[in-house]
Amino acid sequence: MNPRPRPPARQPQHAPHAVVAESELLRRRVLRALERRERYRYVRPEVQASDDGWVVTSPCCSRNVDPDGGVIDIALLQRSAGGWTLSRRDHASASWVRHSKGVRLDTLLDVLCEDPQRVFWP
Repeated sequence: MNPRPRPPARQPQHAPHAVVAESELLRRRVLRALERRERYRYVRPEVQASDDGWVVTSPCCSRNVDPDGGVIDIALLQRSAGGWTLSRRDHASASWVRHSKGVRLDTLLDVLCEDPQRVFWP
C-alpha cells in the first residue's frame, strides 16, 4: 500500500507581514526625525520606499527648484554594507549625489535635519 503523497510545505505566513512592519517602523522613524529639522519646519515631508532605498520628498517652499512650489526629492537613504548612505538630490542633473555614509541611521538623520549648507533643503 502506497502512502498518500504529502502536500508541499507551506511558507510561513508571518514573513511578509514582518517585512512590511519593519519597513513601516523605519518610515515612521525617519518621519519623527524630520520633525527636528532646521529648514522649512512648516511643511510636511513624506518618506516613501523605493527600489533604491527611502526617498524623502517635500513641497519646494523656497521656489528655488520648483517655482510652482511642487513636491521635490530631498534625500535618499540606503542601507549599505556596514551601515547607511545618505544622498542629496542634484536637481540640475536629476541625479542622486552621495553625501554621507555612517554606521548609525540616527547620525545621518541628524545631518539631514541640520543641513547648514542647504544641500538637502534648497
